[in-house]
Amino acid sequence: MINCRKILELHFEGISQRTISSSTGHSRNTVSDVVQRAKKLGVESLNDTMTNPWLEAFLFPEKQAMEKGYFPVDWEKVHKELQKKNVTLTLLHHEYATEARDGGKIPYAYRTFCENYGKYAKKYKLTMPIRRKPGEVMEVDWVGSTLQMIDRSTGEMIPAYVFIATLPYSQFSYVEAFLDRKSANWLTAHIHALEYFGGVPETLVPDNLKTGVTKAHREEPILNEAYREFADYYHTIIVPSRIRSPKDKASVEGTVGYISRQIIAPLRNYQCFHIGDLNQQIFERLEEINTVDFQKRPGSRKKVFEEEERSYLQPLPQTRYKLAEWKTAKVQLNYHIQVERMYYSVPYDYVRENVDVRLTTDLIEVYFKEVRIASHKRLKGEIGQFSTNIDHMPDNHRLYLEHNPDNNRKWAETIGPSMTKFVSYILEVNVEKKALNILSVLRNLSTKHTKTDMEKAVETLLEISSNPTVSVLKSVLERNKKRKQKQNTVISNTSDDYGFVRGAKYFGRDNK
Repeated sequence: MINCRKILELHFEGISQRTISSSTGHSRNTVSDVVQRAKKLGVESLNDTMTNPWLEAFLFPEKQAMEKGYFPVDWEKVHKELQKKNVTLTLLHHEYATEARDGGKIPYAYRTFCENYGKYAKKYKLTMPIRRKPGEVMEVDWVGSTLQMIDRSTGEMIPAYVFIATLPYSQFSYVEAFLDRKSANWLTAHIHALEYFGGVPETLVPDNLKTGVTKAHREEPILNEAYREFADYYHTIIVPSRIRSPKDKASVEGTVGYISRQIIAPLRNYQCFHIGDLNQQIFERLEEINTVDFQKRPGSRKKVFEEEERSYLQPLPQTRYKLAEWKTAKVQLNYHIQVERMYYSVPYDYVRENVDVRLTTDLIEVYFKEVRIASHKRLKGEIGQFSTNIDHMPDNHRLYLEHNPDNNRKWAETIGPSMTKFVSYILEVNVEKKALNILSVLRNLSTKHTKTDMEKAVETLLEISSNPTVSVLKSVLERNKKRKQKQNTVISNTSDDYGFVRGAKYFGRDNK
C-alpha cells in the first residue's frame, strides 16, 4: 500500500520529492503521481478524516476497482455529466453498468456507485458560512410551488404564485400570494414586505428574473427601469445573485423549502375564490413561523428581529412608492405612440424615434434620452382611443384641426356683426364640408384686407343680395378699393399746399 498521507504531509511541508522518496521508500514516480493527483483533485491540506486508506481510495479509485475486480469509474466525467440538465446518477450508473458488462467487467452496485461519487464530490460542496450584519440584506424570490384558487364563473383552478422575502440575520420572513408574476405584482410584493418589516435594508438580493433584471451580467447586470426607480425611491441597492448561484441568496432559498412545508403543503387542498382569502390563511401561518422558537438558538425570528435588527433598518419614506411600469415605443408618422393599444401624441419633431414610456395608474409620461417630452392622462375603456395635444402638431395640421364651425363663428365675431351673420348663413345653407371649404376661401381673403374693410364690404353685400356669396364679396371689396383709391386721388389734387408760393416774408411785410 502506498503511504499517501506521509507523502502529502512531507510535500505540504516543502520537502523535495527526492527526499520524500528516500524517506518513504517509494519511487520518485510514485511520489510524483501522488502529488499530481492531489493537486488535480484539489487536496491542499490534510485533516484527521483523511486517513491513508481513504486517501489511496480517493486518489486511485481505478486501482481500488481493479484490485476488487470492479470496472473503474471516471468520477470527473460523472461529475461534469451530472451538471447537465435532466441527467441523474441513476442514468449515469445505468450507462456505466452497460459499458462494464459490454467489456466483460463487474460494475459497482448503484448504492456503492452513489457512495463513491459522494466521497469524490465532497471537494465541490465546500461552503463558507457568512454571518450577515443586521439590516444589511433582504433576499427575495418567487417560490417554485404554487397554490390554487377557484374561478367563480368557470370553476377552473387558477394558480397563485407565492412571493417570499427574508432578512438573513434574523430569518424574519414575509410571504404573500399573487395571481401573476408580472412587474406590477413584483414591485407591490416588495412594498408590502418593506412595510411589514417597518424599514428598508441596505441591499436587495433578487434572482435574475426578467421582472427585475433586463439583462443578466456577472459584473453589471442591467436592471428593469421600474425596479431601479423603486430602489432609488427607497434609497436601497439591488445586487442580483449570480446566474445559477442559489447560494448567493441562501437564506431565502432555505426559507423557500421551509415555507413550502409549513404553508404551501397545508394549504394545497384549501378551496377559496379570492386572493385576499388565500393571503389571510398565509398570514396566519406566517405569524406562527415567525414567532415559533428556534431549535438551536434562543428566541424566535420575530424576537431576534425586534430586539437586534429592526433598529438597523432605514426608515420608510413618508409616502408609498407609486407603481410605475416602463416600456419602449416608436413614434409613428402621425406623431403618436401606441401603448397597450391606445394612442398618445408626442411633438412631431420625434417622428420615427424610439422613446421610453413610464406608465402609472393614471398617467403616461414619454421620455427621449431621459428628457420628458410629453405626458397624458392614461386612457381606459374601449381600445383604439387617441389622446392628442394640439401643441404637438405641425402648423398645417393644427390649422386643419381648428378649421371647424365653432372656430369659424368665433373668428367672425372678431370681425363684426355683419361677418357673423354672413358666416352663419354659409353654414346653414351648405353641408358642413362644403361650408368649411367656402369659409377657408373667406378667411384667406380676410388676410388681404383690414377688418374694417371686410366688415363694411359684408354689410354692403347683405344689403344688395338675398343670396350672398364669397365671389360677390370679392367684387364688392374690389369696387370699394377702387372707390377709396379714387377718393384719395381727388383729395390729393384739391389740396391748398402748392409748395412754390412765396410767403409774406419774401415781400418784406414782416420787416415793416
